[in-house]
Amino acid sequence: MNPTSRYSHIAITLHWVIAILLVGMVFYGWYMEGVRDALFAGDATLEDVRSVYNTHKTVGLVILVLSLGRLAWRLTHPVPAMPEGMKPWERMAAHATHWTFYAIMIGMPIGGWVAASSSEEPSWLLNNPDLVLPRLPVPQSEGFHELAGSAHGAGGWVILILLGLHVAAALKHQFLDGDNLLARMLPFLKGSKG
Repeated sequence: MNPTSRYSHIAITLHWVIAILLVGMVFYGWYMEGVRDALFAGDATLEDVRSVYNTHKTVGLVILVLSLGRLAWRLTHPVPAMPEGMKPWERMAAHATHWTFYAIMIGMPIGGWVAASSSEEPSWLLNNPDLVLPRLPVPQSEGFHELAGSAHGAGGWVILILLGLHVAAALKHQFLDGDNLLARMLPFLKGSKG
């Protein structure tokens, strides 16, 4: 596979780091809700809840920064061409899925920040009162906080659905179409075409 048919090392690294963090955050978010529920059952402390929420916020901001960097890299560096045998609808679906991922990678952290900003609870980073996350100018109401939190939580399902489609398409191209698509993003695979 020639160099122009593979993503750059920076693009590959950002792809995998952000993917792992995003999926991890979906599951961590569910764990976080369990800790919050445990507080109401008397099985966790308020400090436990603050700790998991603040970790979630901090990693969310890391994802936001990395995603903005990835988008900047994507807009300023060429990407490998799609395999020649792809049908027009497959090309359109691939582009739509990739840009939807960018919207999610950037939108989810911002949505979480909006939800945190609408809460009366201080938004600390890593439980450090000296590292306060600035509040966004959003309504400070329970109704808005619930709406923003619900939308943020629903985004986790969108991530998992998109991930499933993305993986299924990549595997289809690799094993059914035989176009070595995975070699573009997996550094240890050697493509036989290119």
